[in-house]
Amino acid sequence: MVMIGTFDLDKKPAIVSVIDDDPAESAKAAKWLGADILELRLDLLNFSDFGEAKKTIERIKVNTNLPCIATNRLQSDGGKWTGSEEERIALLTDVLPFIEAVDIELSADEKQRSKFISAAKAAGVTVIVSAHDFNATPSIENMKIILNCAHEAGADIAKLAVMAQSRQDVLNVLQATADMDKPVCTIAMGELGKHSRIVAPCYGSRLTYGAITKAVAPGQIKIHELKSALEILF
Repeated sequence: MVMIGTFDLDKKPAIVSVIDDDPAESAKAAKWLGADILELRLDLLNFSDFGEAKKTIERIKVNTNLPCIATNRLQSDGGKWTGSEEERIALLTDVLPFIEAVDIELSADEKQRSKFISAAKAAGVTVIVSAHDFNATPSIENMKIILNCAHEAGADIAKLAVMAQSRQDVLNVLQATADMDKPVCTIAMGELGKHSRIVAPCYGSRLTYGAITKAVAPGQIKIHELKSALEILF
């Protein structure tokens, strides 16, 4: 069983809304559109300190009652964090008592990542270990290796987002997804992979990410469109 808050990901895939601007109002809009979970992009929200981050998360919880994933994305994985690695991990650690899940990169410093994952699990927080390739789609075997490495690192959910350069790339992502025994989230980014955000859950992807208005990742679909499609399929 994989839970994020009270959301049971074994029963159906969850729609995650990325909150990257005007967080309190964006969170309310995401819930109204049909999001199941909110992802708080700490690297994009530009909090001045932990106190501001805590206050914002608490306000979001009051307004929406939705579970939250906290992410403080590395630049190498498409993020905007400009501080030190120690500061990045420290902010993620500080918010653990106020969230239901956290996303940490597979590419993060192994020692710090391991320590952080241990802290998250001790706090009862679901751990997503993610990897991103914004240029290409690895082979099926290499994608499975990446996902397995994420699980070996301590992931409850292994997440992999890759850039689709062909329809075959999308098929390969779906095959890698179907071959995995443990919980995963897989995404084929870009216009060619746009439909994977609807189809990948049919092959075992537990999460799919949607936009409130503008996409924050290549090929992202709006939340209400994802919801309508998934209601047909699930």
